This record gives sequence, C-alpha cells and structure tokens, in this order.
Amino acid sequence: MRIIAGAKKGHTIHAPRGHDTRPTSDRVRENVFNILGPIDGASVLDLYAGSGALGLEALSRGAERAVFVEHDGDAVRAIEGNLDKLGLSGTVLRRDAVTVLAQEAGAGRKYDLVLVDPPYDMYLDLQPQLARYLPAVLADDGVLVVETGARVEPELPLPQRTSRKYGQARVTVYEAS
Repeated sequence: MRIIAGAKKGHTIHAPRGHDTRPTSDRVRENVFNILGPIDGASVLDLYAGSGALGLEALSRGAERAVFVEHDGDAVRAIEGNLDKLGLSGTVLRRDAVTVLAQEAGAGRKYDLVLVDPPYDMYLDLQPQLARYLPAVLADDGVLVVETGARVEPELPLPQRTSRKYGQARVTVYEAS
C-alpha cells in the first residue's frame, strides 16, 4: 500500500500481517478523498484504524491532526511505525472505538472528518452505538466516511452525501446536520 497524494505521495505504508486487519485499498482511498475534496487544516478521528491508511492519507493531504483508534496491538504498532516512517504526528489510542467515541462525544470534542472502517461483519451490530455518538463528534461542517461491505447500506441519523460500491466495499459519506 502507498500514500496516494499530498506531502507523502508515493510512500509505502505497512499493515499488520494476518487477516485481522483489512486495509482500505489504494483505489478506494483515492476515491474517498476525491469525494471529500480539500481537507487542509482538518481535525481527523480514524476509528477502527487498522493500518491507519485513511488517517495517514488525510495527514498527507493537509489535515492538521489525527487521532487513530484501534484495539489490536499489532495494528497499533503498524500505525505508530507508519507515522514514524512518514515523519507525521498523530495520537494513537489502543482502545475500543465505541468507548473512545462515547468519551469524545461526552467531552464535546468535534472533528472535521471522521473515518469509520470496522470489520465488515461487525458493522450491523455496531450501527446503533455509532448512530448514537457519531453526530455529536462531527463539527458543524464535518464529514463522516463509513466503509462497510458492499451489501450493507449504513443507516445513520445524518444527511447522506453519497454511497458508492467499489468491489467488495461500500463507502458512504455523511454530512453534519
């Protein structure tokens, strides 16, 4: 995998070995950021970060700060290694994503871009909790990107900008209400 655009364009990034992490493909990441447009100065929350590919791409494209949330130790080490290799800074939390999301919402923290990419088979079970907390962490002009399996159509209490399929993946983009 590689960074698609921005200051770190072309640099490779690594994902942990095994099948527990499913990194967002270069093609899907490129399309996501084409949909989003410029993100200069954005504050990013990357939930279920895995290798950190989405958040790293955001930092490369000018995001000001990123918080990566991942519970798997190997994935956390991969994110930290990728940040070091690329010379980027970000906060990496080895914690449950819903717990962090609830705490961020409770603390009133807001993000310009929230990236949600849980294991595809977990999404439907997580959706009620995500629906409860995600609207509270989006800044007034914030954008939410949810990646699911292609057959899953997320239903969240936010205005949907678009939903597109890319092979086995679906990317759904929401705006703050």
